[in-house]
Amino acid sequence: MDSLTQIVLGAACGEAVLGKKIGNKALLFGAIGGTIPDLDVFVGSWLYGNEIDAMLFHRGFMHSILFSVLAAFLLGWLVHKLYNTGKRFNSTTRKNWINLFFWSLFTHPILDCFTPYGTQLFAPFSNYRVALNNIAVADPIYTLPFLICIIALMFFKRTSRKRQLWLKLGIGISSAYMLFTLGNKLYIDTIFRKSLKDSDIDYERFSIQPAIFNNVLWYGIAQTNTAYFVADYSLLDTENRFLNFRKVPKQRDLEPSDFHDIKGLAWFSNHYYSIYKISDNEYQYNDLRYPLLDLDNPNTSVFSLLLYKDKGRLNMKPFEPKFDSLEDVIASLWKRIKGL
Repeated sequence: MDSLTQIVLGAACGEAVLGKKIGNKALLFGAIGGTIPDLDVFVGSWLYGNEIDAMLFHRGFMHSILFSVLAAFLLGWLVHKLYNTGKRFNSTTRKNWINLFFWSLFTHPILDCFTPYGTQLFAPFSNYRVALNNIAVADPIYTLPFLICIIALMFFKRTSRKRQLWLKLGIGISSAYMLFTLGNKLYIDTIFRKSLKDSDIDYERFSIQPAIFNNVLWYGIAQTNTAYFVADYSLLDTENRFLNFRKVPKQRDLEPSDFHDIKGLAWFSNHYYSIYKISDNEYQYNDLRYPLLDLDNPNTSVFSLLLYKDKGRLNMKPFEPKFDSLEDVIASLWKRIKGL
């Protein structure tokens, strides 16, 4: 999920493990642990000269169970060695610090698994991306109550029972909402299947996910033998169906046989993608797991990449949103959430 949410969750883990011993410092160290996996964005850019390779590195090994374990031991040992001096001598143990970093590191990829982006939880042994698709990468209903509770507990002494109550409240509210989104996803799956049947779409597989910032408006894509069909649905719609299906061609102006990089990108998109030729050297890659800005234009994917030929391979230019005003996007999103 987004960085703020991961910081809040990491801080909560720090508080749960070491809050009674070191107070608000536990929040700080937990927040640091919760941030570390997302540093793979910078590590990937440092390791690879190719931007596609760097992007595919994100949510890879540094989001795995193995990394959580190894990094927890390393960071726990290091921080304990630095912290366990002077007046703080013997106030904490190495085990305390290992536990703090393990939980703040481990909960980061677990939370990411609920989003559509997917997480290579079992790397390096498997590149399978765990993606449950039940919550958007940024959802304020999950984050804000949790954040308020974490801020509130900071104003109480480390031994205060109220501090623990605020922590439990934050974890409880966020967990209850996450359970709701899982149930909501199962419900929307049922609606989407019925909608496809009612529309006589003979599909091979499908994927649905909530729109950004909410769990009310959902986007779905179904794959047939020759094309994709996309539609959206709000829980506030008057009819209990996805009704606005649009056909999206399986545009493949480049194939994996042309460039091996296409194989990596196809894996990244779970093979929901299209590629349009722009010029002899440039192509637009659309990740169709994410909504179209214009349902009537199949080449308006929210998540699109500009590819270009580079030294016998494909490379990509930095991602740029295809909308001019965030305010306009939010206004349009809010209008659609309210239903048809």
